[in-house]
Amino acid sequence: MRDFYSVLGVKRDAGADEIKAAWRSKAKSVHPDQNRDDPHANNRFAEIGRAYEVLKDPAKRNRYDQQRVKVEAMEREQTIMQQRQSAREAAEKAKQAKANAERILAELAQAEAAKAKADTAAAQAAQAAKAAQAHAQKTQAQAQTAQAQSAQAQAQAQANTKAEQTDASQGQSAHTSQQTQSTAGAGQQDKKAGSASAQSGKPEGPEDLVSRIFGESPEAAAAAENLKRDAEAAELNEGAPLRAPSSPLLAPIELISSLVRRIRGVPPPPPEKAPDVFSEAVVAISDLLEQKSVPITLNDGREVRVPLDGVTDGHVVRLKAQGLKFQGMQRGDVAVTIKVVRTEKFLVDAYDIRTVLPITLENAVLGCDVEVEGPEGMVKVTVPAWSNSDQVIRIDGLGLPDGAGERGALLVELRVMLWEKPDEKVTDLMRLMREGLYL
Repeated sequence: MRDFYSVLGVKRDAGADEIKAAWRSKAKSVHPDQNRDDPHANNRFAEIGRAYEVLKDPAKRNRYDQQRVKVEAMEREQTIMQQRQSAREAAEKAKQAKANAERILAELAQAEAAKAKADTAAAQAAQAAKAAQAHAQKTQAQAQTAQAQSAQAQAQAQANTKAEQTDASQGQSAHTSQQTQSTAGAGQQDKKAGSASAQSGKPEGPEDLVSRIFGESPEAAAAAENLKRDAEAAELNEGAPLRAPSSPLLAPIELISSLVRRIRGVPPPPPEKAPDVFSEAVVAISDLLEQKSVPITLNDGREVRVPLDGVTDGHVVRLKAQGLKFQGMQRGDVAVTIKVVRTEKFLVDAYDIRTVLPITLENAVLGCDVEVEGPEGMVKVTVPAWSNSDQVIRIDGLGLPDGAGERGALLVELRVMLWEKPDEKVTDLMRLMREGLYL
């Protein structure tokens, strides 16, 4: 729809004289006789004429303004519908992207599981080879020991044969030498056994470390048992850890710190919070008056309901723990900005609702009692005498709820309008008042 005000270059609240002066100026500048080289001069001149024909007549101008307001409202509604359609399409695309991402993550998880299984099999094979090597070494050591015992028995038999040929003193000396060798062999075997036990020992666990530091008290034993259960639960927990394991040198320090926190009753630090999700909710004035929750669709395809208790245009409603969710982190929030749809009759101003009341010239001068349409029905309004245009009448308690048990106001803006047809008496009166000729 063509804007006749912009065609003449005047404001929407311009008077008849200003519109007439603008029309004369425009018509003179774009007249075809003055622009013979311009093939579009006739069209522009005709458009200026049509604009002046509509705006110079108050009735036609009023109908044009009403029609234009309706067209603008329809355009705004179409824009809102397009935005909602775009939001639904974006949500669908986000849903597809999420499904693709989950599929890729599942494939990666399967690949990681296969790799871990292969690594476990390799580790088990290495342990089996190491055990076989140890068994072979042990068998070889047993064979060497048996060979040494056989040689010792043979030497003892030879010594007994010589002892029969010698005297008793030499036999006693040989028997003493045999006992000395047996004692030395037993000491050497005990030394080897102690060395093998030291090599095959395991590193001390949490209960051993606590017992070594704090003794064998029942409190220390209970704390060590709790630490052991926590360690086993951490190993069985699904998913990747949030941080890398600490150094073996720092493990005792971390163990002592955890034990001290448990004894003192100090809670562990809370996990980090996930980022918030931001969205918008387009609502009507009736939704704010009814204080009902409205549904919205997030980018990931989820639908949440937004409460409208004590909110107005521009407010942000925060939905706790309904945002993004990551392993090992606190769930984020959803921050929803409230947008109120502008209508032809009403405008939201904080918790107040604005509307326009057209009145005639005689009612503006003398005052009157009229009814104005409010968001919840017709409301009686008293227009005081000698009221001007843009004067505001405030009616408390008919606005939006503020969440504290109170409501805003209905702000009625007066707009003085002339009659559809000119009145000769009023025209003569205005002429006399302008020229200063009072009878």
